[in-house]
Amino acid sequence: MPAKILVSACLMGHAVRYDGQSKPLVHPAIDRWRAEGRLVTICPEMSAGMPVPRPPAEIAAGALGKDVLAGKARVVEISGGDVTEGFIQAAENALSLARQADCRFALLIDGSPSCGSGFVYDGSFSGARHPGEGVTAALLLANGVEVYSDRQIEALVARIEELESPK
Repeated sequence: MPAKILVSACLMGHAVRYDGQSKPLVHPAIDRWRAEGRLVTICPEMSAGMPVPRPPAEIAAGALGKDVLAGKARVVEISGGDVTEGFIQAAENALSLARQADCRFALLIDGSPSCGSGFVYDGSFSGARHPGEGVTAALLLANGVEVYSDRQIEALVARIEELESPK
């Protein structure tokens, strides 16, 4: 059975980002995976009831998603509002969907305080970023889902081909 891939809705062209935009990922593998029925689409934040558009949010004080999950860090909006609980719920919803759909992989938009897997912003709202995962990416990784950013699609293609090629 082909491996299922949980994918950020914004990468699939849905206008669900905090700014009401999308970030469509155009790649032949996306079209092939869609045709094969492999893609399971979610916007974790929308699944937790967050509106579009919504104020920009970052993980405070240079922390990471795993710190939020451990109760050691907060996710805050640029206006100062604490949206930590919403981001934790978003991560739990994404994990639940990944389990229901038997997703072994996730392809997530980088930089997001939820979906970032290579980097997240540092909480200063200055555009500064640092390596690490957002809340959803961290929870998926902790539960055995292989997470790839939109910039790593070739690595995901190679990984799936490696797993599914006849031995």
